[in-house]
Amino acid sequence: MSSPTNAVSTENPRAKTGRIRDVLTRGNGRVPMLQLVMLATLIILGASLIPGFTRLNSVYSMLIIASFLGLAALGQTLVVLLGGLDLSVPAFIVLSAMLTSELHGTYGWPFPAIAAFIVLVSLVVGGISGYLSHKYRVQPLIVTLGVGTVVTGATLIWIGGKQPGSAPAFLSNFVSPVGTTFGLKIPPAVVLWCLLAVGIGFILRHTKFGKSLYATGSSIRAAELALVPTRRIWVSAFSLSALFAAVVGALLAGFSGSADLTMGDPYLFQSLTAVIVGGTAFGARGDYWHTFIGALLLTVLSTILIGVGFSSSDQTIIYGILILVVVAGYSRDRALRDRV
Repeated sequence: MSSPTNAVSTENPRAKTGRIRDVLTRGNGRVPMLQLVMLATLIILGASLIPGFTRLNSVYSMLIIASFLGLAALGQTLVVLLGGLDLSVPAFIVLSAMLTSELHGTYGWPFPAIAAFIVLVSLVVGGISGYLSHKYRVQPLIVTLGVGTVVTGATLIWIGGKQPGSAPAFLSNFVSPVGTTFGLKIPPAVVLWCLLAVGIGFILRHTKFGKSLYATGSSIRAAELALVPTRRIWVSAFSLSALFAAVVGALLAGFSGSADLTMGDPYLFQSLTAVIVGGTAFGARGDYWHTFIGALLLTVLSTILIGVGFSSSDQTIIYGILILVVVAGYSRDRALRDRV
C-alpha cells in the first residue's frame, strides 16, 4: 500500500493544474485574470503613448466615464445572467435625461420629486418587459426592443421637438472630476458606482434573490420545480435594468448640462460589451465584479484609441476583436464558450 506522501508525489501535474484552473473559473467565484492582465497592459500602454494619462484629473475623468458605462451594464448583467438581452437601455437613458432636464429647467420641479417620478416610471415599464418575456416565453431581445421603441416614441411626443431645459447644478458637481465626497477629493459619481458594485455583489452572492436569479438563469424549468418565484425574478431584473439605465441618464444630463435624443445610443453595444468582455456569460455564469472590470477595461481602451486618433467606427471594430479575444481565452471551458 502506498503512503499518502507517495500518492501525492505521483499525481499527474496536469491534473493539479486543471484543478487550479477549475477553482479560478468555476461558477461565480471565477477570478477575471485575463481581464485584469489586459487592463494592466492597457494602463501601461496608455501611460507610454498619451502624456498626462496617469494624472489624477485624467484618472478621475476616466473613472467617471467608466461609472456611466458600469451603471448601464449593471442592469444588463442581471438580464444576461437570466439568459437575455435588454435592448431598451438607451431608451431609458434618454427618457431619464429628458425628464431630469425638462422637469427641472422648464417646470421647476425639485430634484427629489423628479427622482421619485423617474424611479417609478423605470421600475414599472422595465418590469413590464420582464413580465411579458416570462409569461409568454418571448425572447427578451424582442420584448425590450418593442418596449424601448415605445419609450423612445413617448419621449419624442412629450418633447415635441423642443429644446429641453437644463439639469440641476448639483448633478453637474456630482459628475465633475474635481468633485468631492465628504471632503475627500473623489468624484461622487465614482463613489456611487463603487457602493452599488459592492451592494450588488453582496446581493448576488449572499441573498435569496441572488441565488434565485442564478437558479432561474441556469434553468428556469428546474427553478420552477424548486419553487423559485421565477416570474418575480424576471420582473425584478428588468425593473432594475431600467432603473440603472435611468440613473445613467440623470448623470449624463448633469455631465452634459442638458439632454439630447442620441445620448443613450452608445450604451446599447457598450453595456453588452462590458458584460461579455468581463467574462459574464448568458445564463447564470459570472457576476457584476466581472462587468466592473470590463467597464474599466473598455473605458481605458477607448481613452487610448481616442488619444491616438482612432474614429468611432475603428473603436467598434476593436471592441469586436476584444470580445473575440476574451471568448477565445475561455474557449477551454466549453459550457462558457457555448453560452457566450
